[in-house]
Amino acid sequence: MDDLFALQGKVAIVTGAAQGIGREIAIGFSRYGADIVAVDLNEELLLGVKKEIETESRRCLALKVDLGSIDQINGMTETAVQEMGRIDILANIAGVNVHKPAEDMTEQEWDFVQDINLKSLFFCCQSVGRVMLKQGSGRIINMSSSFGIVGFGGRTAYASSKAAVSNLTKTLAIEWSAKGVNVNAIAPGPVWTPARDHLFSNPEFYNNLMTKLPIKRTAKPAEIVGPAIFLASEASSFMTGATLLVDGGWCAQ
Repeated sequence: MDDLFALQGKVAIVTGAAQGIGREIAIGFSRYGADIVAVDLNEELLLGVKKEIETESRRCLALKVDLGSIDQINGMTETAVQEMGRIDILANIAGVNVHKPAEDMTEQEWDFVQDINLKSLFFCCQSVGRVMLKQGSGRIINMSSSFGIVGFGGRTAYASSKAAVSNLTKTLAIEWSAKGVNVNAIAPGPVWTPARDHLFSNPEFYNNLMTKLPIKRTAKPAEIVGPAIFLASEASSFMTGATLLVDGGWCAQ
């Protein structure tokens, strides 16, 4: 029986691939056989990811891309096709957050979060989706959040952007699934990444999180890899338009 989770012969673009969840997903995809286009602004960390992927005997194209620029997004797609020949998987992992009470949020901060988490994610979907539609096949995985489903105080811009990602995922699935392109999202709960060290190291903040988490711990970035492989592989062939909760029970309450 063929391995339902195999990614051999596939090419995957992973945004936000330099660190955290994106790094783990890029490396995880390579371990299951995919060649990787690793995308981020941090060129130095990207080169470390590239080196690790190449130790898995997979190809890795490291691209420094400002996802706030639609021209650079389209350039990313063109370069990926030129260098790798095709694009089978897009994992939109890049994202930003601003922790601030709603009454103090500035227009600049609001736009910063929406532009990266929603606007750039859509244009990545559009740019790569055009390639996948021509191929007649593809898998798109968008990064939503449990905060986009139930909300969380002090995260107005972030939570609203992630709720929009889940609904965008449904809409793209309706448009593209009959043409061979499945579109799904992952909604993690709290994941302890380097970017969240300062927050999760705060005992008051961490203990408050634990009151809302039945599993009583935060996730490791590597714990999001399995769900991403599932959505990228034939194991999820009849799944589209869904947001997969990987949240330690956060939304069960």
